[in-house]
Amino acid sequence: LNRRAYDELESAFRAAASDPDVRCVVVTGADPAFCSGEDVKDMMTVDRPREDGPKAPLVRHPPTPAAIAALECDRPIIAKVNGHAVGLGATLALFCDIVIAKDTARIADPHVAVGLVAGDGGAIIWPALIGHARAKIYLFTGDAITGARAAEVGLVTEAVPAEHLDGRVAEIADKLAGLPPVALRLTKKSVNMDLRQKLDAMIEAHLGYETISHLSADHREAVNAFCEKRPPVFTGR
Repeated sequence: LNRRAYDELESAFRAAASDPDVRCVVVTGADPAFCSGEDVKDMMTVDRPREDGPKAPLVRHPPTPAAIAALECDRPIIAKVNGHAVGLGATLALFCDIVIAKDTARIADPHVAVGLVAGDGGAIIWPALIGHARAKIYLFTGDAITGARAAEVGLVTEAVPAEHLDGRVAEIADKLAGLPPVALRLTKKSVNMDLRQKLDAMIEAHLGYETISHLSADHREAVNAFCEKRPPVFTGR
């Protein structure tokens, strides 16, 4: 995901919500992954204040979180997690209304591993779905959870073998498309009301924390190490 991808995703959700013929939206990725997260090399293009220069304002302006776009779209959204969903990719999937994952897919939010706060909504949706105790171990460590285990703990709706994924998603989408549209849309709004209130209350602070971490030396080291294919050395700055 980069800024262009965010803009296109938001436009697609808004187009779906304004089209009376659209009854359900399915979001998926190009095999073999659902979404590998933010483009790490794209992070290197962000301007940073010089360490030996005057203090600069916070310069990173994160794009509208996919979480908000997914919640504002009044059509039910199914995430067909056909492969790994990582970082922002996991956030996008988990904010969809129904998440059907391949049982061997790996879902992870490794923001901390690259020196960042999961300010895109990850720190909101993981605890909301599986509770704080479980969410903390995954958000702190960035460890992945399989689709099968994610279904067991309630992180995703359902996990199925790869050969059944397309059929199961089509079955659910067809059923949703045949239901009364107004009632379905208002039910989505009702069920998501608590989540939307949490998002509205916390997302600006979370994005602020992510911006601060984005300007840290440790994040810069993580990005450089990734691009240079070497282990990072963190200094706590």
